[in-house]
Parts: sequence; structure tokens; C-alpha cells
Amino acid sequence: MGNTDLKTTIDEAAQFVLSQNPGFKPTVGIILGTGLGAVAAEIANAVKVPYEKIPHFPVSTVESHSGELVMGTLQGKSVVAMEGRFHFYEGYAMKEITLPVRVMRALGCESLFVSNACGGMNPMHTTGDIVMIDDHINFMGDNPLYGPNDEELGPRFPDMCVPYDPELVDTALAVALENNIRAHRGVYVAVPGPNLETRAEYRMLRAWGADVVGMSTVPEVIVAVHAGMRVLGLSVVTDLCLPDALKPAAIEEIIAVANEAEPKLTKIVLGTLERM
Repeated sequence: MGNTDLKTTIDEAAQFVLSQNPGFKPTVGIILGTGLGAVAAEIANAVKVPYEKIPHFPVSTVESHSGELVMGTLQGKSVVAMEGRFHFYEGYAMKEITLPVRVMRALGCESLFVSNACGGMNPMHTTGDIVMIDDHINFMGDNPLYGPNDEELGPRFPDMCVPYDPELVDTALAVALENNIRAHRGVYVAVPGPNLETRAEYRMLRAWGADVVGMSTVPEVIVAVHAGMRVLGLSVVTDLCLPDALKPAAIEEIIAVANEAEPKLTKIVLGTLERM
């Protein structure tokens, strides 16, 4: 996808999505990561569109990702949710990975909820905990805003001093507390993957100030901020990445932990939406 035709690409994809649900105008976009698709099942009057039918959309190759866009109502809000996302390690360009966020914004979304499964590097966290991202580190070696900038989409130099909306973070933490869900604030570091990190790399990332590590989320958040959207980031700690007690991670175990955490994440998302 070239920079010069980005706006055309967004418009064509958005027009097709809208044609599947005429008159629909969502206000909140939701990206559901590994093993975290249960929120989509709560959407009322759902209209589902497979990614492969949407012009210019990539197709998710990750086993645990359904690969469809779901439009409907959640807690009285009009939402559009991604069941499964795209990753840098799948070979997609950053503009392809973030195209769905651009389309959500074009459809009318003013806020973005983004979730992921992550590795926990903070010794105070344990598997199954929810981390509300309040800052991030981009260590992916790329950026979705590289190239010519279209002022219609956002400013040339978007400010990233507060990429995650403090009010949404506070609300999500309050919902978690009321539901006796272990939750924390934390810093998310994004790496390109697909390999997991070495002991030395975990030590380095932790020394930088990161609490959790993953292979997604940051590109989508950069684009959301560029587009003027409010962002809430939710990470589920699915494996522990403590260098002195490190053991091989199994994707089956990671998905199992994410599945167990689904009800907690769903409560937080629903509670936060209700209070917006």
C-alpha cells in the first residue's frame, strides 16, 4: 500500500464495510487479541464481515484469531470490533497492520479499545492479571507514520506524551477493583517477533521500564493517536518472563491462560463502555 493512495484505500474499505450495514455509525472501535474474542459474542444485532471480503484488508494468519469485523451494539454504544488482528511478524507492512484503525476512524469511531496477550516482566504480576497500559515503548524498528503525511488523517508530528487516555485507564481500573479483578497500570514494550526474547533481552527491556512485552498494539495506538482517538489498552499476562526463572513458553498454555482471562477482560470492557 503506497502512501499516496492511503486515503483512497481507507475510503474504499470503509465504504464496503458500511454497505454491509447501511446507516451504521460506530463510536468505539475494539481490537481483540490472542484468545480474547469473547467480547465480540456480547455484541447485540451483530453484523459480521470476514476480512477477506473487505477491500485492501490483510487476512489474519494467526491460529487463534477469527478474522472478521463485527458491528453492533455493546452497552448502549455502537461498536465495531476486530476478532483477530494483524502482526508485523506475519510479513505485513505497518500501514496494512493499522488500516483497520483508519477504517474505524473513517466510520466515526472516536475511541479505541485494544487488547493483547503479553509476557509479564514485572515480578509483582502473575499470569491472568490484567494490565492497563498507561505508556509504551516502540521497539519494533518501524513506524506506521513513515512516509508522506496526509493532513486529513492527522498531523505530521503527533504528540505521544499521553497516548493512553487517563480517564479511560482510571475507569477501567475502578471497574476491575469493583469486580475483584487483579489489575495494574503498566508500560508495554512492543517487539517485532515472532521469536520470544532471550534472558538478556528481558533484562534489558525491564531495565528500560517496561512491565509487559508483546508483538502488537503499539502500531495501532500510534495511528489512533495520529487520528485523534482516545485509547484504552488492556494486556492479559499469559506467561512470566523473569530471566532468572525462565522456562520455555508453549503457545497452547498462552492461549489457555488468555481464554481463562476472557471473563475478566469482558467485565472490564463492558463496565468501561457503560461509564463512557
